[in-house]
Amino acid sequence: MTLESRIEAGLGARLGVGRRGWRGPLLAALVALIAGLPGLAFLPPMDRDESRFAQATAQMLETGDYVAPHYQDQPRFKKPVGIHWLQAASVSVLSSPEDRQIWAYRIPSLLGAMLAAAACAWGAAAFFGPRQGLVAGAILGACQILAFEAGIAKTDAVLCGTTTLAMAAFARIYLASRDGPPSGRRTQLLFWLGIAGATLDKGPVGPLVALLAGITLWAADRKAPWAGKLGWGWGLILFSIIVLPWAAAVTVATDGTFWSAAVGGDLAPKLMGGHESHGAPPGYYSLMLPLLIFPAVMLLPAAAVTGWKNRRDPGVRFALAWLILPWIMFELLPTKLPHYTLPLYGAVAWLMAASLSEPQGKATRITGAVLSALMGLVFAALTIALTIQYGGAGDMTWGALTATLFLAAGIAGAVLLLRGAPLAALVTAGGLAVIAHGAFFGGFGPGLGPLWTSQRIVGALNTAGLNPRLGVTAGPVEIAGYAEPSLVFALGTKTGLGDGTDAADAIALGRPAVVEKRQQPAFDKAMATLGLTPHPAGVVTGKDYSNGDDVSLTVYRGEPQHGSATDGPQDPDRRSGRPRRPAEREGHSRRP
Repeated sequence: MTLESRIEAGLGARLGVGRRGWRGPLLAALVALIAGLPGLAFLPPMDRDESRFAQATAQMLETGDYVAPHYQDQPRFKKPVGIHWLQAASVSVLSSPEDRQIWAYRIPSLLGAMLAAAACAWGAAAFFGPRQGLVAGAILGACQILAFEAGIAKTDAVLCGTTTLAMAAFARIYLASRDGPPSGRRTQLLFWLGIAGATLDKGPVGPLVALLAGITLWAADRKAPWAGKLGWGWGLILFSIIVLPWAAAVTVATDGTFWSAAVGGDLAPKLMGGHESHGAPPGYYSLMLPLLIFPAVMLLPAAAVTGWKNRRDPGVRFALAWLILPWIMFELLPTKLPHYTLPLYGAVAWLMAASLSEPQGKATRITGAVLSALMGLVFAALTIALTIQYGGAGDMTWGALTATLFLAAGIAGAVLLLRGAPLAALVTAGGLAVIAHGAFFGGFGPGLGPLWTSQRIVGALNTAGLNPRLGVTAGPVEIAGYAEPSLVFALGTKTGLGDGTDAADAIALGRPAVVEKRQQPAFDKAMATLGLTPHPAGVVTGKDYSNGDDVSLTVYRGEPQHGSATDGPQDPDRRSGRPRRPAEREGHSRRP
């Protein structure tokens, strides 16, 4: 027996999770926890979506309005309220809206990723056995896209968790209809809880995935006995109890404008074109899959072969139904973002795990090895490029370590796969990639100062004693020419987002202002008109990665005002007499 064979046998024995069905899902959830925790704990608030979600949740807690989300004075009628409720609960228990601790808003995403990994393992185990179930859950929990989404405060990890739970329960009901183990009322309950949770989190995506999978199964089997075993009667009642109260409340509270904005202003543009400059041709998600499923990418060719050869097998057939038609739907939609197909990654993980049950051919192993080494090289090259462009002397060590770990993960997976040890390749590459991901988001990424412009602005305000949140100066801060949500989240809801004239008006009222270089001429002219002399307190330069612009912002002290430090925030329009400008619109910073 070769060394690789002995390693493979030993890993197989260790991955045997016995008769207790909860061990596999629990271990898969642990993998997702380890993979997602560094981003949650160390990554600064990100622009733009994460900080918008977090800021809207903070305003919910500040105002007590838990029905209609708002970002500053603008309604945020794009997504259902579920993620905001989860974030609000997390912040209420673990932090407070005043603290602006982003990690507390990210807890639901981490829990959503853990649920996705556990549900993936639970569903796969019914078809392929406990060992393959654990492998499938671990593949999903450790993949780069879910590990990233687990560490940021958005809807997508929760959507993946709820949708994967619904599909795993659906799979067990499907298996029961094919003379498998009986599914029972609990499985039906989990299905409907998953569907309702996905709907409350991100609207129709989750139910649509289940619907398309069901249509595919019906077409492939030419019958659908499982359809009568989903518990439609009480299931729809449960769905209505969870979803309809908020739907009715937001309809009344907004006179129906929530739905017109959500459908007409968000969903319809995504169906008609590349919304918010996120267009891409069909095939985008297929090209991105090897990168986003890393480190398990070496099993992608074997998964394709298994899917074709064993397409009549119930577990493989269900995974294909879960994957193919929804994937085509996402590919045909003109608006594309990498995380949109995340609810389908559980099906890919199932096929990868199933491929370990049979030997791989030479061509399959070579292709998988090439993909593994290539993706490891891509991540290493990305790390090096970021180090060169945005890193300082202190970031070189983290950059070299992170790049080496990514490259080692890809090469180790390739070598072991070529030697006929796919399970050892998966475990070795997975362990190295999780460590690399942790190094990237826990040490390397947060050290790239030019990318975290908002945090540097807050630091400059703190150093100069000009942050109103410290209680030593009047507020709010006026920002001219830079409107990223991460800065609003850090400085507070009343943060002004205006132009150079607004910044000069704030100075006249004794409030601090931050002026981007493109607004500097307007600011200087307004200050001269007011007869004021600017008093700079610091300069911050960096990269606005949301639009690719280099930015340079100057922090200015407000003119001394009697009682300004003790009377609290002043009316920012009292001097100018002009109405306040609304906050930036979704998807676009105010540009000069």
